[in-house]
Amino acid sequence: MSVQEHVERLDDVGWTIVEQAIDPRLIDELEAALHDLEGWLGISPSANTFEGASTKRVFNLLVHEGPWPEVPVHPAIASVIEGVLGEGFLISSLASVSIGPGEAAQPIHADDQMMRIAKPHFPTVCNTMWALTDFTDANGATRLVPGSHHWKTPKYREAVEAESIPAEMARGDVLIWTGSLWHGGGANTTDGWRTGIAMNYCAGFIRQQENQQLGIPPERMATFSPKLRQMCGLGIYRGLIGNIDKKSPAELLYGDPPQTHLWDQDPI
Repeated sequence: MSVQEHVERLDDVGWTIVEQAIDPRLIDELEAALHDLEGWLGISPSANTFEGASTKRVFNLLVHEGPWPEVPVHPAIASVIEGVLGEGFLISSLASVSIGPGEAAQPIHADDQMMRIAKPHFPTVCNTMWALTDFTDANGATRLVPGSHHWKTPKYREAVEAESIPAEMARGDVLIWTGSLWHGGGANTTDGWRTGIAMNYCAGFIRQQENQQLGIPPERMATFSPKLRQMCGLGIYRGLIGNIDKKSPAELLYGDPPQTHLWDQDPI
């Protein structure tokens, strides 16, 4: 499928899968880096229903050494995200989700539920799940409710869950869904782990879920490319939003190429 076909499918049914989008080399590196991080940080499951009693998560992955900076800017995925959210989209969060044996299904939800915008509405959030292992119905593949991003009023949760289908994927595939789509992690009835990377994005005018500007130390941010720094929120959205004295934070802090302020652009 072309980028445009993926964007049209997201508008139509709310989700799409980019098959074998990620090079096996990068998948291997991400899997190894995540395994090391889980051990070094002593990651254990959380004690709440939403995050799961048998699910391990590592948040704010960009702060850690490893191949994580390659994830947000991956061209095969970022091009689809731009087609949905437009130019200037931001990193909302970057975290791992490892669903362990015996985990129950996550409550069905929409990722833009916290935003007080009448539904249906244009996309403000577009999220992805990178498959570091195969995703099957049995091991907890993400469950989706096709077309639910068009709903004006959500149905009862029981009905929503009954309408969900598993997004089964091979290792290296990437699932993309719009933020209004009802979805949730599936139950893992196997004896193995279902591991993925949740690379989430938002439009440039939306507040990010994880505070990238303060959550990433300046010395770590300095190692990023100018493009990645902009995606972390250090650029100016549409020449105006986020500026400091008509300059971008990235220009002032890291000497990145200047962005022309909206008022200084040639009139249309």
